[in-house]
Amino acid sequence: MIEADVAIVGAGAAGLSLAHRLALRPPGAHRLSVVLVTAPPGPLRPPDRTWCYWEAGPGPYDAALTASWHRLRVHAPHGARMEDDISPLRYKMLRSDDFESLVDGVVARSPETTRLEASVDTVEGLADGAEVRGRAADGRPVRVRARWVFDSRPLPLAGLPAARTTLLQHFHGWFVRHERPVFDTGTVELMDFRTPQPAHGLSFGYVLPTGRRQALVEYTEFSARPLSRQRYEAALRHYTGDVLGLGDFEVTATETGVIPMTDAPFARQTGPSVFRIGAASGATRPSTGYTFAAVQRQTGAVAAALRAGRRPLPPPAHPARSLAMDAVLLRALASGRVDGAAFFSRLFARVPARRLLRFLDGRTRLHEELSIGLRTPVLPMLRTALELPLLPRRPFEA
Repeated sequence: MIEADVAIVGAGAAGLSLAHRLALRPPGAHRLSVVLVTAPPGPLRPPDRTWCYWEAGPGPYDAALTASWHRLRVHAPHGARMEDDISPLRYKMLRSDDFESLVDGVVARSPETTRLEASVDTVEGLADGAEVRGRAADGRPVRVRARWVFDSRPLPLAGLPAARTTLLQHFHGWFVRHERPVFDTGTVELMDFRTPQPAHGLSFGYVLPTGRRQALVEYTEFSARPLSRQRYEAALRHYTGDVLGLGDFEVTATETGVIPMTDAPFARQTGPSVFRIGAASGATRPSTGYTFAAVQRQTGAVAAALRAGRRPLPPPAHPARSLAMDAVLLRALASGRVDGAAFFSRLFARVPARRLLRFLDGRTRLHEELSIGLRTPVLPMLRTALELPLLPRRPFEA
């Protein structure tokens, strides 16, 4: 059995971020022994994925970035183009394998941090902490006893808390290489709504140029169910060929994902010494699916509490007012009361991008939020807000 002050279960964005923060012990800070429990290679380990976020100036993970940009572009359904400079912010692209390599290097230099490969079966509370039980790749039983346990494993769709509204953000992307310099390396195509729109929800294309000849091109939907692989491929062929006019190119890799967007309340504590962090604790912004920046705020607060000897309950990932507005938007999209493509196009056309990004981070003031709200379809949104308290919360039917 291994004993530690802190056990972190899972090596996604939240687990790696917390391990990184705790391994970088400031001079004079309280010593903490940490065990990071990660799944061995195989079906329990999540596939490589891309995280995007924005921040001003240099950040702690810049050495691992694939690329970053200072301009965002949005295309409305009928072709109108909105483009904005978000300086001093930069929109940053981080691949999960590069982030993991960066964290592994920091963890390897920390005498107080250990990485352990095991598939976790249970996390059980004890009188003075908690115990993580699982099995190593060779089948040997593994036990880790810690004062505090942070479980970062995402919940399965069938295990999501009951909600009034749950949409899925599902996507399929191609990493492409072109023989000609066709991509604008200074600008992200954040939302390109020149794609066929579903009856309820929305769809868009997404282009992250990593060079003049390379980019990640994705097709994304907000809707109730994921698509088949064939339908994603068809949507990408339409987007890259008919919309972007790229012609011939090479697909070097792919990525696929599903992100729940829900107004469900997530538990941040499941036992006296057991906490959830990351998406499992509600870090995903319900209206957009962005998670990484909220994870940084959450794990930063947890690390500071641990260093100070305080009870390390993760703080709410998003302000209550932001979540209330997101609940209204989700319901309006799911009911078809609001045209999602027109809604977001209108926002980007009428609100400066920097203010919208601050809004998505929950950093706008009430008067700014009212100003943004007046640029949305007021009557459908008001009708939706009035009906929300009357709606029951139901489990998600996967």
